[in-house]
Amino acid sequence: MKIILLTIIVALVIGFLLGLLLGLFKKIFAVHVDPKVQQVRDVLSGANCGGCGFAGCDAFAEAVVKGDAPANGCVAGGSDCAGKVAAVLGVDAGESIPKVAFLACHGTKECALPKGTYNGVKTCTAANMVMNGSKKCSFGCIGYGDCEAACPFDAIKMGEDGLPVVDRAKCVGCGNCAKACPKKLFVLINADTKGAVARCSNHSDNKPQIRKDCSAGCFKCGMCARKCPSQAIDVSSGIPKVDYSKCTSCGECVKACVDKVLVLF
Repeated sequence: MKIILLTIIVALVIGFLLGLLLGLFKKIFAVHVDPKVQQVRDVLSGANCGGCGFAGCDAFAEAVVKGDAPANGCVAGGSDCAGKVAAVLGVDAGESIPKVAFLACHGTKECALPKGTYNGVKTCTAANMVMNGSKKCSFGCIGYGDCEAACPFDAIKMGEDGLPVVDRAKCVGCGNCAKACPKKLFVLINADTKGAVARCSNHSDNKPQIRKDCSAGCFKCGMCARKCPSQAIDVSSGIPKVDYSKCTSCGECVKACVDKVLVLF
């Protein structure tokens, strides 16, 4: 009986001492947290999408309070969120320009010939590592939906033609699809952009091979640039690049493109 009582007393004493030590250590090693961090965190979207360039909303909140990130850095929250963050910090929110993702490829499974039978893991990343993609066009969309899986806003769905479709109403321009695509086919465009955009990323100058690999690929004819009345298109890189400060959305380049590569955004 004495042994049991002694054991209980010793355990209580040890527990008490440990409690005191823990309390002491907590004070000694306490890390001061600026209350503004939690205030900023409370007004963020909570999507943890990483579109701000940080690991998540918690990391962004800390960075913006320290001055390492702009008040309008939460792309998922948009201008409304930027205004709330700026109010917490007492700074100017700055201009928030909404962006949306655009797929620079329209080589559907009917247009782009397959390279062969791929029996590996059905992800774009795996297929790209094993055989540089599943299509003969090494620049084209592989079509296994890594972008769809990476989108936290359900804004991308794989279409029946084998290409991802972006729902612009849901897309916030976080850029996760661009990071997930091993072919780097997604570009972020200002949501209010008006003008032509090229749906091809094939920079090769081998015209016969382009036509063999994908009937929808840009043939580098330059007709779009020649037909543009505003001289807003540059094809020197092999893909039509539009100067939106000159583009009037007249649609002449779209009409001139025999491969239907250009579309009005």
